[in-house]
Amino acid sequence: MVAIDLNCDMGESTHLWQYDLQNDLRLLPWISSMNLACGFHAGDPQTMHDLISAALDAGVAVGAHPSFYDRENFGRTNKDLSPEKVYDLIIYQVGALQAFLQLYGASLHHVKPHGALYNMAAADPALAAAICRAVKDFDSDLILYGLSGSELMNEAELVRLEVCHEVFADRTYQSGGLLTPRSQANALITDEEASIGQVLQMVQQSTVNTVAGEAIPIRAETICLHSDGPHALAFAQRIHNTLKEEGIDIRPR
Repeated sequence: MVAIDLNCDMGESTHLWQYDLQNDLRLLPWISSMNLACGFHAGDPQTMHDLISAALDAGVAVGAHPSFYDRENFGRTNKDLSPEKVYDLIIYQVGALQAFLQLYGASLHHVKPHGALYNMAAADPALAAAICRAVKDFDSDLILYGLSGSELMNEAELVRLEVCHEVFADRTYQSGGLLTPRSQANALITDEEASIGQVLQMVQQSTVNTVAGEAIPIRAETICLHSDGPHALAFAQRIHNTLKEEGIDIRPR
């Protein structure tokens, strides 16, 4: 049976807009893994603790979602940091999240960078290598989630980290396989039918259509959902149910 992971960015409490923990909790039955904000772009200790407890009860795998330190811009600002500084910010954030998991005798499942850190590492081998080194040094059994076919996935495989190639239901793709930058008008897919179609194409055909109209190969092992949209719950339910109807199993990597 074909299987896919449904992951969701969660716990992104921020002063930039209103955050409601209940919105995240309602999503848990429809996903298989979560990426939990660790404080640098969003998130706070109480939210981390509450969501870890709820995720463990729901059987949802818990991953860390580390970022550049950039709460003013939600982690979406590119930063020019040395590999040593990137290494330390990963260790710091992953360690904070693991501390809460230890309260329940549980372990971290994966690490997925956030925002600008994620996008820069997708194209920058040196930055990708620093992230991979930090994850492996912290726990070599962790899975690294990253953009499908990116430099981050390539560097992780070089150091023998287990990887999970991520695809997006609500983002458009460039010819080289990178995501269209959010600064461009066509970066987001807002039509639900188009998003569902893209998901099924990626999972069943291992291709995705770019903004230029060409179909390029893609490796789909986990689908990213976002918890902060106005229709996040309905969209998660729709994707979950559509995959099930197509005979596709939903489970963590």
